[in-house]
Amino acid sequence: MKNIYLNIYKPNFFNLKKAKDYIQNNNLIGLPTETVYGLAGNAYSDRAVKKIFNLKKRPSANPLIIHFNNLKNLKNDAIFNKYFLKLYKAFCPGPITFILKLNPNSRISKVACAGKKTIAIRFPKHRVARKLLSLLKVPLAAPSANMSSKLSSTCAKDVFDEIENKIKFILDGGRSKIGLESTIIDLTGKPTILRRGIITPKKIYEIIGKKIFLRKKTKNIKSPGQFKLHYSPGIPVYMNKNKPKKGGAFIIFGKKIKSGKNYFNLSKNNNLDEAANNLYKTMRNIKKLKYKSISVCKIPNLGLGNAINDRLKKASYK
Repeated sequence: MKNIYLNIYKPNFFNLKKAKDYIQNNNLIGLPTETVYGLAGNAYSDRAVKKIFNLKKRPSANPLIIHFNNLKNLKNDAIFNKYFLKLYKAFCPGPITFILKLNPNSRISKVACAGKKTIAIRFPKHRVARKLLSLLKVPLAAPSANMSSKLSSTCAKDVFDEIENKIKFILDGGRSKIGLESTIIDLTGKPTILRRGIITPKKIYEIIGKKIFLRKKTKNIKSPGQFKLHYSPGIPVYMNKNKPKKGGAFIIFGKKIKSGKNYFNLSKNNNLDEAANNLYKTMRNIKKLKYKSISVCKIPNLGLGNAINDRLKKASYK
């Protein structure tokens, strides 16, 4: 069988150097992180950032998350505050994105920040992402490696399925450990969650000891994941159902519901971490199997279940 994945590479030292060269020449690469795979380019380059928006067909008003290796690399681009420093110490590197005020002297592309005076920043934990960032002298603008509003990619082959040969280099770091995008918290005013993730409001409260707000209105887009339609598998999604629709698939959770041919279980052990990791993989598989729709049983709305339901709600938006 012909190998169609000719632009997927193992993350050895030679290929990491090659990825560095691609970035420095304002080209894009597929990059593994612990959350989902990113479409990465030089965050200081308007040329590279515009390539990201164009390839993804992403609205220009939707800012990109900028990935850094450590605080030292960030100091010239963002204005720190006490809550950020506490949360950085507790959770970074890891699956949390911070909205901070942009340093007026920052070299970050204004296109990446959608012309705003704020910046979305993250410190990825994945060893491949961290190794590449350590080799570079620039931060990486790296939104999820998919077409805008579609399912995020959780492995290198997903990236290829989404964008094929439109980029020449995808680093294969295995399947993403978490499988859902990072928690996003706005720290430019009252600490406010803009997108739920594995780091919950409760965990954040335990670190900063201050009430955490949840933003529901999306008029002022400060970060990814705030548009109403997002994470879509390309077929209708229906939440809180007891059975599938005709010609459709049924996503279930736990052992209470008996399995059928068109039933897909996110976690037989009632494990929400496992369910989150399987969500996009399962939805992508259902689409490939040519089912007409996806119905989903009720998912417990607690802990990581809140993040899962957030993704499902946006995937089902009409």
